[in-house]
Amino acid sequence: MGQGEADSPPAAEKKGAEEEEDDFGYRLFPDRNKKPQSFLVRSLFTFHNKCQLMLRLTLETNPYARLLLEALKQSGCTVFNDRHFSCENCDGCVSGGFDAATSQIVLCQNNIRQQSHMNRVVAHELIHAFDHCRAHVDWFKNVKHLACSEIRAANLSGDCTLMNEIARFKFGLKGHHQTCVRDRAIRSILAVRKVSKETAEKAVDEVFDACFNDLEPFGRIPHSKADAKRAYRDFQNRDRYTANL
Repeated sequence: MGQGEADSPPAAEKKGAEEEEDDFGYRLFPDRNKKPQSFLVRSLFTFHNKCQLMLRLTLETNPYARLLLEALKQSGCTVFNDRHFSCENCDGCVSGGFDAATSQIVLCQNNIRQQSHMNRVVAHELIHAFDHCRAHVDWFKNVKHLACSEIRAANLSGDCTLMNEIARFKFGLKGHHQTCVRDRAIRSILAVRKVSKETAEKAVDEVFDACFNDLEPFGRIPHSKADAKRAYRDFQNRDRYTANL
């Protein structure tokens, strides 16, 4: 599994000189290896139905998601609901993930219970999808590439808004947004890679400034839904300005 939004990632420390074979986080998404269920069977499960309804609402109304979907389309990577999203049961420590092998976003239907949570997870994973589309990202072998996308996802998806941090009982003054982004990027790496905390911290710190300041496709850090709406309007106007040149 490429990368995901971690709620409470497990420690992934190396022991001695022996290294465990990395499964790239697929252990957290057990439904990835199962035969797909029929629509009739899936429709009987409340979690799946609720996940699909919340996803649809996010894609239709959330400005973070709408901007990212349009940016992906303009980059040649049109997203289709039935092809690129999958509501599945996951390990308890993750809310979603981007499967780079299939270009598919996994939404953890057993862990996402509120619309606001769905909005945030979809935005987070769409940023990974956008990075996958626009850049030659080596998700599986280059931890710095993974770190960069996790920094961008934490920075731009709304993960670190003041309200979300207050809800986590984590809030501070100057520089707290950067601290939140760094901490969440490290946690996400530890959730999906069998590396030490020191390795994850080193990867994040080495690319932090460049990746934190890469604000595409928003052009700003959207600290709220109102910010995201303004960013979406500005993004839509880019084409108009270009067409008039």
